[in-house]
Amino acid sequence: MYDNPIRSVMHRRGLIKAAPDATVRQVAKLMARRNAGAVLVIDRDRLVGIFTERDAVFRVMAPGLDAAATTLREVMTRSPHTIGPDQPFGFALALMHEKGFRHLPVLEKGKLVGLVSARSAMDPELEDFRAEAHRRERFQR
Repeated sequence: MYDNPIRSVMHRRGLIKAAPDATVRQVAKLMARRNAGAVLVIDRDRLVGIFTERDAVFRVMAPGLDAAATTLREVMTRSPHTIGPDQPFGFALALMHEKGFRHLPVLEKGKLVGLVSARSAMDPELEDFRAEAHRRERFQR
């Protein structure tokens, strides 16, 4: 699993995106509805930041900011680390561990194509899916 390319484990659909001028409250409600830990902040079709649950706690709640009046631009992680889709998943996990974050946007030729998270390594459904795909591939030969 760890040698497989990120494109085989990254989330492509259902990525949550928001503009930098969205409020923390708006985005937090969206994150809660979608059970998501991160929002990709996009400005003019370009990734400019990421806002995570940790950002909400450490940069909004702990300092006592008003979530309804605070924009993502003020509290997002700017210019987040990114990774290419053909890098090994293990490399992404090592990078996340080393840098202390759990979500890593995936860019291909400068365009956002997905998101990989540390949770992907623990997702049993992913392992079941991969095992089934491998089994089908052997039968098709």
